[in-house]
Amino acid sequence: MRRFAGEQQAFSWLAPGLLAGVDEAGRGPLAGPVVAAAVILDDLHPIRGLADSKLLSPGRREKLFDEIRAKALCVSIAEASVEEIDRLNILQATMLAMKRAVEGLRLLPQNVLVDGNRLPVLKVPAEAIVKGDAKVPAISAASIVAKVQRDRLCAELHAQWPDYGFDVHKGYPTPVHLEALRRLGACPAHRRSYAPVRDAIERA
Repeated sequence: MRRFAGEQQAFSWLAPGLLAGVDEAGRGPLAGPVVAAAVILDDLHPIRGLADSKLLSPGRREKLFDEIRAKALCVSIAEASVEEIDRLNILQATMLAMKRAVEGLRLLPQNVLVDGNRLPVLKVPAEAIVKGDAKVPAISAASIVAKVQRDRLCAELHAQWPDYGFDVHKGYPTPVHLEALRRLGACPAHRRSYAPVRDAIERA
């Protein structure tokens, strides 16, 4: 029976072999892609301080991101574009990004644990773990990688469209972002299927 550090729950169903943790970042924002990461940790090179990325400071996330990339057996990052989010809906786009992340791993995992209560369609055994980013180190690592990668993408969006403040709100519907939408309308990075963006386009 395999147990994971920092949790009491045991997953007795897991087959022997490599375990991949999967998580995403960017379901709630009004702009930019949704990003998913899949991480296979190395038991011989443990990483201290793994936790739900939302509970870590940006600086701590950045340091852990570099450590995860250096110590993990493999890391895969994937995304679903704004166009795919608008065409498929955010849930299906998130599942697509997760599927791409798992399929991008250079090593084939024997088990996949996904944060949340839904699973992408995968060719390997998988289980959804509610609040898995706080329970399973591999999912915690994936949440950190996905969050840092998406924040970096938001910095790129800010460089292209600085008047929206993507570097600060990361695309979330903060008052500053909503005011910019009302004042400037939508830019190409905005998700047109989201109501605040759709409203801004209609007003324009």
